[in-house]
Formats: sequence, structure tokens, C-alpha cells
Amino acid sequence: MSGLLITIDGPSGLGKSTTVAATRRALQAAGHTVHTATGPSATPFGQAVREAAATMHGRALALAVAADRLHQLDTEIRPRRTVGDIVLCDRYLPSTLVLQRADGVDLDFLLSINTDADVPDLSVILTADVDTVQRRLAHRGTRHRFELDAAATARELQLYNEAAPVLAELGYRLHTVDTTHLTPEEIAQSMLEAVPIRTINTKTPYGS
Repeated sequence: MSGLLITIDGPSGLGKSTTVAATRRALQAAGHTVHTATGPSATPFGQAVREAAATMHGRALALAVAADRLHQLDTEIRPRRTVGDIVLCDRYLPSTLVLQRADGVDLDFLLSINTDADVPDLSVILTADVDTVQRRLAHRGTRHRFELDAAATARELQLYNEAAPVLAELGYRLHTVDTTHLTPEEIAQSMLEAVPIRTINTKTPYGS
């Protein structure tokens, strides 16, 4: 596959969707064809998984997320990469190793059901301090069951730190960005500087 897979993970409220949009515009301005994806996927099954996450727990939810990811790789991500597109995916395996572990699922089980997931060319992890995450969640107004309080946020950030060496062992090229004092455009700039494409003009304006 000639096209790159770039994944973006991290706690909710840190502007992943906005960052993906800013990065897409910059890559397109540099002449690249970009496809954006999200996990769970935008398919009916993916949306059902997203809705079920409020009430489905543990291994059942982990299996549903993994099934959706493998189907998305077969039907969306790999075909796009095959024709040379850059795929930006909002949430991928790093989120699974955090959210499903927070849901009580064993790490070895999560790795075993995701063993066929492609290793991204770049895996971006967005982070911030607990107070910043909580403030942005409050501003957003909606929370899922993994975001109820500061203790849950602290646990989520801890699990991202614990996931990093596991992902590195799998061959993930990790790029962590502390978003506490950065705009989405500045986050995208940091991502672009880490993207393994020599032809990208990292000073491309972020105009739409």
C-alpha cells in the first residue's frame, strides 16, 4: 500500500476532529489526496457500536470495536491506501488499549483480537493536564461513561502512558502532542512535522 495511515488518539475534548480537519487541509494544499475516517466507523455497524458503548461493557464491547475496525480496514482504509491516499483516522488501537482497559478488559485479550490491525505510519497521541481535559469536556457539555470526573480523566491519561511502550513494541511510530496551550492549527503543524513524507511543505497555510 502506497498511501499512509495516520491515526489520532487521546481523551475526548482535546480537539481531535478539529485537528484532523486542519491536517487534512494542509496535506491537500501540499498536493496530497486525503481521506478521513473515524473509529468506530461511519457504517451502520460502527454507529451501532458507538451507541452501544453507553450500555455494553467489557469483552463484548471490545469484540464489537475490534470487529468494526477489521471491517473498516478491509472496506475503507486499505482500499484508500492502495490507491495512494493518505488516511487520517480519528481513534484507532491506542484508544482501545485505553478505553477498553478502563472497562476492565485484559491487555493480552485486546492485543489478541486486534492482531490483524494494520500498524499506522504515524500514531499521534493528543494529551493535556487533567484540569484542561475536564474544562474542555465541561465546555463541550456531553460526556460518556469514561469521562465522568477528574479521577476517570487521570486514569485515562495514565493508561495512554502505559500503552505507549506496548504500541512501540508493535512497531508504532508515536508522536505525542501536549495540547494544553496549543490551537488545533498548531497541533496539526506538529503532526505534519512528524509525518514521514519528505515532500510535505510544513509551512503550508491552513486556509480552507
